[in-house]
Amino acid sequence: MSDYNKILEQEIQELKSKVDGAQLPEELKRKVDKDIVSLERSVALGSYDEKYEKVSKYIEWVLKVPWQKETTDTLDIEKTKQIFEKHHYGMHDVKNRFLEYVSVLKLRAENPDVAGDFKAPILLLVGLVGTGKTTFAISLSEALGRELVRIPFGGMGSSTELRGDSRLILGSEPGRIIKGICEAGVRNPVILLDEIDRGNEDANKDIMGVLVELLDPNQNSSFRDRYVDYPVNLSHAIFLATANNTTAIATAVMDRMEKISMPSYTDNEKIVIAQKYILPGLLKDAGLTDKQFIIRDEVWPVVTRPLGFDAGIRTLQRTLQGAVRKAARIIIEKGYSEVIITLDNKNIFLPQY
Repeated sequence: MSDYNKILEQEIQELKSKVDGAQLPEELKRKVDKDIVSLERSVALGSYDEKYEKVSKYIEWVLKVPWQKETTDTLDIEKTKQIFEKHHYGMHDVKNRFLEYVSVLKLRAENPDVAGDFKAPILLLVGLVGTGKTTFAISLSEALGRELVRIPFGGMGSSTELRGDSRLILGSEPGRIIKGICEAGVRNPVILLDEIDRGNEDANKDIMGVLVELLDPNQNSSFRDRYVDYPVNLSHAIFLATANNTTAIATAVMDRMEKISMPSYTDNEKIVIAQKYILPGLLKDAGLTDKQFIIRDEVWPVVTRPLGFDAGIRTLQRTLQGAVRKAARIIIEKGYSEVIITLDNKNIFLPQY
């Protein structure tokens, strides 16, 4: 036997060892074993290199899928309140809905015999950019102690990005759903379907078709990615979705979700958010203290609503980032001990529209 053939056999044996040491579904294990047997036969036909690449890549992905592994929820309602208060100002109705959500999960965990076959409702957060939709998913993930998988739909050009493509196609891989749970390492993360209204218009119908299956509790227990080509149980995952509006979302998808409208922040709420949530983090990142950077009270309305236009939370954050950077430079170059932004000098620190 040539040295080359010995190397080939060693590589195949390594694949076998990985599969034998993994906890795969029995039927999938048989399927993978057949692939390896076929791979052994292909050595004699001289097509080993290409086939080995396809088979080994497939096996690596199959081994990454968390077929059984799950995290255990932390169901502490007081801790949940603290986390949502830490990340969100106002939004009491939305926060109350999430607290109800966690309360139901806790009751079910405490009374499994009477809980029945409950499927967690799928919440759809609808609101303008910058209202904190994505942050609610982060807060829920933190409160429950679950991993977070974020799948952005902005510009998604094909349903293949969600469901993957056949492994017979060179260069194919699993879709974002399976990749997401592989990265999370568990099959029950919080899966955030972010901006589901922003997929490519031409591909929207097919994308919505995948979402109908994914969000249906009777179907997502056996979600089939085209690449993995074996049903994956996603029924224990918590799905959350966000959208700027619902006009591009199929009726069948809307029927599977509970819509929660995200209210816009008032100017006073934005000022509080800026002072308590945004600015302290920006100062910390810049190495400044709250005594070195001061914005006078009369300036805040100009910061949050420049020239009468609503700045929005993200624009507000960028505005404050710029002001902090300019202040840091002045303190270093001029040797000042503090920078105070007033109505007289605000044009130095704030953008001019």
